[in-house]
Amino acid sequence: MTNALARRPQSEVPHHQIYDPTGQPLTRDDLPPPNTKRWVILRKAQVVAGVRSGLISLEEACQRYSLSVDEFLSWQSLFDAHGMNGLRATRLKKYRQQPVKS
Repeated sequence: MTNALARRPQSEVPHHQIYDPTGQPLTRDDLPPPNTKRWVILRKAQVVAGVRSGLISLEEACQRYSLSVDEFLSWQSLFDAHGMNGLRATRLKKYRQQPVKS
């Protein structure tokens, strides 16, 4: 007995839908372009969601966007602690001064 999914082209194989933090579907094509210079909160959140879901690896994201692992991890930590507002550059100092509540 052969698996019907194995015979389908990859584009037709059902897969788990991934969503960005705003609830919109997220694919590799929806990730910010590699030459992104202006990091608004949605783009940061999309990269965090992409790495968490396995859409893009941490290593690939850091290379693609010229990020250090520490910078990415700070985005992830700020998102976890404060949501999308934590990713605002203007709020960064305030949020870094506050202890993270568990």
